[in-house]
Amino acid sequence: MQLSLCPQALYSLGLDGALASIRQLGLHAIELPVDAGSPLVDLDGLLAGEAEPLLAKLEQAQIRISALSIHQEGQLLLGPHHEDTDSVCTGSAAEKSAYAKERMCKAAELAARMEVATVVGFVGCEDWSRAFPWPDPQGWEKMLPRFRERMLPILDVYDQLGVRFAQEPHPKQIVFNTETALESLEVLDHHPAWAFNLDPANLLFAGLDPVVFVQALGDRIVHMHAKDAEFVSHNLPRSGHLAHGPWSRIDRGFRFRIPGWGDVSWKRLITELILIGFDGYLAIENEDPVFAPLDGIHKAIEELTPLLPEGPREDQWW
Repeated sequence: MQLSLCPQALYSLGLDGALASIRQLGLHAIELPVDAGSPLVDLDGLLAGEAEPLLAKLEQAQIRISALSIHQEGQLLLGPHHEDTDSVCTGSAAEKSAYAKERMCKAAELAARMEVATVVGFVGCEDWSRAFPWPDPQGWEKMLPRFRERMLPILDVYDQLGVRFAQEPHPKQIVFNTETALESLEVLDHHPAWAFNLDPANLLFAGLDPVVFVQALGDRIVHMHAKDAEFVSHNLPRSGHLAHGPWSRIDRGFRFRIPGWGDVSWKRLITELILIGFDGYLAIENEDPVFAPLDGIHKAIEELTPLLPEGPREDQWW
């Protein structure tokens, strides 16, 4: 088990600055965003020949790629397809979905070329409010055939390339809790290329214990975001945890935090990851409204490093 970094908090530094900061922090891996909104790399440019120089730069910096990520564009596979996603791609619902498929498949092609085993991201959801069974108690179930129809051809491409797509459970996704994760395996015929990127903070937002998710999904978890979340007790009576408005709202009942500053039990979670045989990357994601980018990342490293196992787990010796 090793630490990696989601570099969005370092976007303002550019690629070279972000890589320099990663090294200064003592990390050796990056989750590389390849969606069109990434200021660090260009997906089409990498496929056109820029991948080799990038790999050389990463090798010189002694930084590996824990996964590629394509959250923004993957979201458009299922939606929503209204004006809220026009900033990612304009057009009809069919055009947005086709764009998502194209970009997700390009990400898989790039991952294979760069010998990266995992692409993490979203696949969206036509209407997440259908999780509440009104006005149509079967509204959620009616979305599943489209999920299957659109996702299976993409997973076949991933499988042919030897890459797995790791869906990140998250509110506004077709997979947002343990039940829908298990359901997605059934809908997709347990496709070998379908996996999960565990984000414990997102699961807390949905009211879940991440440890239960780990037990239930086992070796389908191939990558992880090290992100915490806090139910703010003195704000919950006012806004609950579904508050709208900016994440920086001081009176919000729910906040994303850096590891150690929220309600995730990291010792319990890492213990369960060890027991299921997870030996992948924990990519630190700083979406904390309190701590600055580098400060928050540094604090997260200090929190997590002593908890990670040193060497493989041994058989019982007592």
